[in-house]
Amino acid sequence: MRFTKGHGTGNDFVILPDPDGELTLTPRLVAALCDRRKGIGGDGVIRVVRSAKHPEAAAFAGEAEWFMDYHNSDGSIAEMCGNGLRVFVRYLLVNGLAVAGPSGLPVATRAGVLVAEIGDGTIRASMTTPRLYAGSTATLGHLTLTGVAVDCGNPHLVCGLHDGVALSALDLAKAPLHDAVAFPHGVNVEFVEQAEPLHGRDQHVRMRVHERGSGETQSCGTGALAVGAVALRDAGLTTGSVAVDVLGGRLVVTADADGVWWLEGPAVLVADGEVDPEAVL
Repeated sequence: MRFTKGHGTGNDFVILPDPDGELTLTPRLVAALCDRRKGIGGDGVIRVVRSAKHPEAAAFAGEAEWFMDYHNSDGSIAEMCGNGLRVFVRYLLVNGLAVAGPSGLPVATRAGVLVAEIGDGTIRASMTTPRLYAGSTATLGHLTLTGVAVDCGNPHLVCGLHDGVALSALDLAKAPLHDAVAFPHGVNVEFVEQAEPLHGRDQHVRMRVHERGSGETQSCGTGALAVGAVALRDAGLTTGSVAVDVLGGRLVVTADADGVWWLEGPAVLVADGEVDPEAVL
């Protein structure tokens, strides 16, 4: 089985080309491929499949030729992955499977059809409009933090730090406890602290994230989107840009005057190879 390894700000993925939807991608195989000792290693698996060849994306075939079939590292399916989307687009471009037109490159996801624009060393992608809808809490050991629930096509809980708690001091080795009624399918939890002002950015924050199905990751694109939405709301802004520093680098979230939300950052392919699925199982 052919694969490519790629990452967006350290959020890394095993990319599997499967244009005609012929691979049998089981949760067990996904988890084995993502194993960092016995497999290739990654925060998730991205299957590159034509929309017309995947039952969940066939309805989008007229809008987007390619579907990003994303799976978390534990084998579970995720609705969306912002870093994964940009890496997916980089893969399409490098392998000559698609060309970005004047209006960008449309890609089908479980959160709908999104558009990517190619920059100088970065890719920015339109994102599902984040919806801030409730308050909730996350608990780490003896520390309980209040947060804002944000729907970005997948569920997030954005928790600001207070009372002298340092972002670097948090232990995210275990999943934060959350309200199972509010988040019956689990939740990605972001922890945020303010950073120094940056020229050209309305807000600047630092973030760490525990992703459902993957654990703490170097970065989370939709998590950055959720954090950016909360930061702009708290600043009383409906448009603007937020620099979000993650462990693996920097992402920029922008809400433009047309009501479109964008996520921009690097998308890098680092290796190609072959893997024997029987050997990793």
